Amino acid sequence: MDHRTPAPAPDRRRAVRGRLPLVLALALLGGGCTGGVEGTPGAAGLRDPYFPGLGNGGYDVTHYGLELDVDPAADRLRGTATITARATQDLSAFHLDLAGLEVAGATVEGRPAAVNRAGRELTLRPASAVEDRLREGRTFTVVVRYSGSPETVTDPDGSKEGWLRTADGAVALGEPAGSMAWFPGNHHPSDKATYDIGITVPEGLAGISNGELVSRRTANGRTAYRWRAAEPMASYLVTVAVGRFTTRESVTPDGIRLFTAVDPRSAAASADVLARIPEVLAWSAKRFGPYPFTSAGAIVERAGDSSYALETQNRPVFPGPPDTALLVHELAHQWFGNSVTPASWRDMWLNEGFATYAEWLWAADHEGVPVRESFEAAYADDANWAFPPAEPPTAAELSEPPVYGRGAMAVHRVRLAMNDDRAFFALIKGWTSAHRHANASTDDFTAHVEEETGQDLAALWDAWLYGGSRPPTGAGEP
Repeated sequence: MDHRTPAPAPDRRRAVRGRLPLVLALALLGGGCTGGVEGTPGAAGLRDPYFPGLGNGGYDVTHYGLELDVDPAADRLRGTATITARATQDLSAFHLDLAGLEVAGATVEGRPAAVNRAGRELTLRPASAVEDRLREGRTFTVVVRYSGSPETVTDPDGSKEGWLRTADGAVALGEPAGSMAWFPGNHHPSDKATYDIGITVPEGLAGISNGELVSRRTANGRTAYRWRAAEPMASYLVTVAVGRFTTRESVTPDGIRLFTAVDPRSAAASADVLARIPEVLAWSAKRFGPYPFTSAGAIVERAGDSSYALETQNRPVFPGPPDTALLVHELAHQWFGNSVTPASWRDMWLNEGFATYAEWLWAADHEGVPVRESFEAAYADDANWAFPPAEPPTAAELSEPPVYGRGAMAVHRVRLAMNDDRAFFALIKGWTSAHRHANASTDDFTAHVEEETGQDLAALWDAWLYGGSRPPTGAGEP
């Protein structure tokens, strides 16, 4: 996601949570007790370089069905999560990430499952009668019923994620771990899934989410919205926005369904920029390859409801009316971050470096600012040299300038090394095509570039991705 205020200055992501508890499943289950189910417990974390307890092992989620009943006046959420997953090992138990909220009960394959809660880890121990469905390679279904007042998570730099209360409702923003504040799941970017999301809200309010609007029905003073995201999505890119919105639906000349939801207080100031969404998508497709989703759009809150923008899949969330540069940045993330999703949070520069470079390309094509000038401005900014973009020191630095500015400089150094713009943009299109709706790492990217160019670019990577100091502008050229 991108956490920027809607101003011409470069966006700065918020810092991210530094540590989540890593709970050992065997300890939770009392040694090796499996309740008669063969197999071993799935891991309570995926050992991400910055968030070792985030995510869970032993299974891969393929689909989430979320039914959410939201009462903003009472600050209450009632939810039912139906999770379809495939076992990647023989499982006796497995974990789900969930922050706060009270779990009323859970089933696995329709049978009640024992639930153990330890901080932000739920451990589900299914009945022995379903053990065959938990063997490696088998698909199984989990249902969790829960309720409560969702958490607003405060990050180390003071910015907030999770469930954010707004003047007339709430907005859910989830990078890197805030999505666990409102639904249980496997909340690491490496486990992408499709989603069906139902949101029931008081009549007069809207419930906006990702993907395409399937239905909207009002009865007995409540309105139920149903959304479907048919392409895989990382959980940090899922959003829910509840409030009073002016909505608009249309279709681009390329057949992409657009849905925008704008707080009435932001509508007039947003209109001109949002009208450029089809233009920005078409321009981006020429440079990065076909748009990877069937729908697009935006959610614009009133200023102050959140402090940053986020590239939530299909329709980014903006904290007030965006400028064109911010729109370009967030829509570029639909390719870089949303379709091609980082394998771990160490790879976040692949999201932000490319989205920042998209701003430079737009400025060159539409504002008469050569990419060279944008590069030189970033090169001269001392903030971009605080640490290597591919190796932030801690989770608190994942949102700092080097991930954006120096990441974009690394992309431009690849372009200079190739010395062929047509080949460079073909390489980028090949990258987005090869990893469409999948995950990729920094190593994947550097290998892709070297394979496509036939060049050994170790000096370039050392200088611009991993170096500890500012290299001469000529450094990194083969």
